Amino acid sequence: MSQFDYDLFVIGAGSGGVRAARTAAAAGARVAIAEDRYLGGTCVNVGCVPKKLYSYAAHFQEAFHDSAGFGWQLPQAPRFDWATLRDNKIEEIKRLNGIYGRLLDNADVRLINGRATVTDANHVEVNGETFSSEKILVATGGWPWVPDFPGNEHVLNSNQVFDLDRFPERFLVLGGGYIAVEFASIFNGLGSESHLVYRGGLFLRGFDHEVREFTRDEMAKKGVNLHFENNIERIDAQGDAYLVTLTNGETLEVDAVLSATGRKPHLEGLGLDKLDIALDRDGKIAVNERFETSTPSILALGDVISGPELTPVALEEAMQLVQHHFGDSTPKPLDYPSIATAVFCHPNIGTVGLSEEEARAEYAAIRVYAADFKPMKHTLSGSDERCLMKLIVDDASDRVLGAHMVGEEAGELIQGIAIAVRAGLTKADFDATVGIHPTGAEEFVTMRSVTRT
Repeated sequence: MSQFDYDLFVIGAGSGGVRAARTAAAAGARVAIAEDRYLGGTCVNVGCVPKKLYSYAAHFQEAFHDSAGFGWQLPQAPRFDWATLRDNKIEEIKRLNGIYGRLLDNADVRLINGRATVTDANHVEVNGETFSSEKILVATGGWPWVPDFPGNEHVLNSNQVFDLDRFPERFLVLGGGYIAVEFASIFNGLGSESHLVYRGGLFLRGFDHEVREFTRDEMAKKGVNLHFENNIERIDAQGDAYLVTLTNGETLEVDAVLSATGRKPHLEGLGLDKLDIALDRDGKIAVNERFETSTPSILALGDVISGPELTPVALEEAMQLVQHHFGDSTPKPLDYPSIATAVFCHPNIGTVGLSEEEARAEYAAIRVYAADFKPMKHTLSGSDERCLMKLIVDDASDRVLGAHMVGEEAGELIQGIAIAVRAGLTKADFDATVGIHPTGAEEFVTMRSVTRT
């Protein structure tokens, strides 16, 4: 018999923590998991799932408008009801919370409700009770960070924005990452006068530059007010509204301000400081290829360690971690550069592999193929929305290094392209693939002319 109560004690029942707990239990480990907030973590409750539902809702305004060119005549102007969307979302999240609970129960994983504290290398305390475990996994995810400025107590963070009592007719987002551009687009689509304020010259740092510029122009065409090279100086409450003063002296009166300025590892109160767990320069937990911290019995994965802060990444890391510690073979390292991602702004972004800038820095010579066109749908809709598709190719090997898209359902489309990029297929392989006509997707296999080298 083991000297410990459990073989694995997981702190945090988000995507990565639940996957690790279930998979380890399936491998024969005795597993417990502690959660002090909600099952499913950020993704299910205040991230991917509700965001995508709200993004769907925001697209309907354009669909109603576009339908006229196809002969549809609505009897009256569509009216959006915020409470219906919000409350239906709440019920769906409750359903998903229940599914996560049943998944843990069916896997014979003990769920403990409460905030866990690590007391030493093999002990955890929850609600005054101490548990021993051979290994402890920290999978507590991230938490929104709000910058310090006068009036910052008036801002919302990304955990709060889904459940507002009333719909903001005038909405301002501070930030330039995924969350910022998504919510600026979403509230614009739902009918708000939408503003995005970002201190840099262009949002979505780290993405392909042409993609960033194209997205900027398309979002501006849709009515999002972009304030680049700017920041919030202060916020003053004015009754039910807020007067936002920007660093350039401009003032904006809005009904709500969302701070989407990033998330930091949710490590407060875990007790890791008592063990001198090493952190990296970004304040994340440093781990080795086995997801072990500087105290080997303490493991970590997901948004608390370096790497893409994406749900599928946490899921894959969980599978790798369990294989390392409870499996019968050593897994291949996770191929982080080939991980695809999507940004659910309007229009959507889908991307996988290297950007043009990264490819130029890494390879001696590249070829760039790009197509900027009006989708067939909009030949009748009257919309001036355009689509961008782009391939980055290594000139020496002909291998496709990166694929990028800005357009409707980009995330859905890029998933299939990601398989090809991950497999190392060449531009000749793409060219030899017969397209599906008429679709926008066929553009990825019909681009023959080099745009630039």
